Amino acid sequence: SGQKVCYGAFKHSCYKLAYFQDLTRRVGFQEARQACEIDGGALLSLESEAEQQLIENMLQNLTKSGSGISDGDFWIGLWRSGDGLATSSACPDLYQWADGSMSPFRNWYTDEPSCGSEACVVMYHQPTANPGLGGPYLYQWNDDRCNMKH
Repeated sequence: SGQKVCYGAFKHSCYKLAYFQDLTRRVGFQEARQACEIDGGALLSLESEAEQQLIENMLQNLTKSGSGISDGDFWIGLWRSGDGLATSSACPDLYQWADGSMSPFRNWYTDEPSCGSEACVVMYHQPTANPGLGGPYLYQWNDDRCNMKH
């Protein structure tokens, strides 16, 4: 399930948001990726600050819609395969877009990516969390374990 919204101004003209308050319906990275592919799409690759802002606005509208949305991060299509250089300073350069996009755009939260065993990326959406050193946990990116449920 999810809400599909289309715009003409971006390379990816249609977006589908799927948010599950029911924790049992949330899925890991590969499950989310497969669900998008079955639906004829791909996990989101963000290619510019303008596209990032569009997605933030969509999430804000979802929040205002009265659905009772609460904390829950969203998978995006950025990930790192293998752990070869996961702890090196080169780690941030190892992330790639699942759909093959070559976009260099990144919106990491302060001190992210932390690498190690965290290889799949979420867009923060934690409106009730106390802000950290990088401000509120809203819309910036964080690497997380791929088996986490979002």
